Amino acid sequence: MKDASEPPTALPRSLLVLGGTSEIALATARRLIARRARTVWLAGRPSSALEQAADSLRALGADARTVAFDALAPESHETVLGKVFAEGPVDMVLFAFGVLGDQAHDERDPLRAVQVAQTNYTGAVSAGLAAGRALQSQGHGSLVVLSSSAAERARRADFIYGSSKAGLDAFTQGLGDALHGTGVHVMVVRPGFVLTRRTAGRPRPALATTPEAVATAVELGLRRRSETVWVPGALRLLMAALRHMPRTLFRRLG
Repeated sequence: MKDASEPPTALPRSLLVLGGTSEIALATARRLIARRARTVWLAGRPSSALEQAADSLRALGADARTVAFDALAPESHETVLGKVFAEGPVDMVLFAFGVLGDQAHDERDPLRAVQVAQTNYTGAVSAGLAAGRALQSQGHGSLVVLSSSAAERARRADFIYGSSKAGLDAFTQGLGDALHGTGVHVMVVRPGFVLTRRTAGRPRPALATTPEAVATAVELGLRRRSETVWVPGALRLLMAALRHMPRTLFRRLG
């Protein structure tokens, strides 16, 4: 664990991952462990997968610990984060929880659609405010939030997921503005289509990326103290064009 007197640097020695079984989160944790991270908290619903994820990081030499976290239980978020921060300074909090949902199914089942929104957005609001306060209280640290390129403009094919990520993205930017000047660095990461188990079987777009590529971009963003990171970088220009495309044309993209 980092000594409280040690000055903060760009790359963390301790990190808390909300969404501890996420492939992107674990790729990021592995990359940061290879650099300087030593303590990793994996937060998620208790499961064998969460314990296996912690074991995989211990095999790399990290002090990996698990803590129960449920995005759909916002009343517990402040307590969960308080437990982790009470153990010592946390240099970085990574938000990596969320669900893709099933657009066709969720359109016919409003309760399922609401659960996507509650997981991806509402859960992040409560956890984000709690994390922001904790980082501000200790006077340093980074809050890294995995958003999505889908947040830029919701498509017909995934507007439930896209709208939830748009809310998350806007909230994180606002939180970053609120914490500006406090010593807390807030970074939004907007990956495109990421090749993971969750996306297996879905059509693969030309600019698909990998968890390892996202992890590399996160490290570079931390070093540069970036506020927004696109993965791959070419998505920035593509999404700028799509954002300004007339709606009648955009609708035809499917």
